[in-house]
Amino acid sequence: MYRVGLNTAITLYRKSKRSIKTQDYDSVMFRISSEEYDDTVEQQLKLMYSAVKELNDIDKALVFLYLEDKNYKEISETLGITEVNARVKMNRVKTKLKKILNP
Repeated sequence: MYRVGLNTAITLYRKSKRSIKTQDYDSVMFRISSEEYDDTVEQQLKLMYSAVKELNDIDKALVFLYLEDKNYKEISETLGITEVNARVKMNRVKTKLKKILNP
């Protein structure tokens, strides 16, 4: 008797795993929240990239590596400068970008 109950339970479990569970479209539609489009972040990125375009090639490379979350050791190895020089250049580039963005 125990074995029959166990086999029946195993069979039902296997059948339930094979079936694909679906949801009604109307019930899912109400859970989707619509957000208003806000383009302030996009505008800020455009301003940032236009300011970076005004920099020289080494400064551009420095900024892009910094934005990719590379540490100063990796940046210095990539650009062929010392780590201290990379930090100093990054601070100078930041001040240049501030002047360009806030004249």
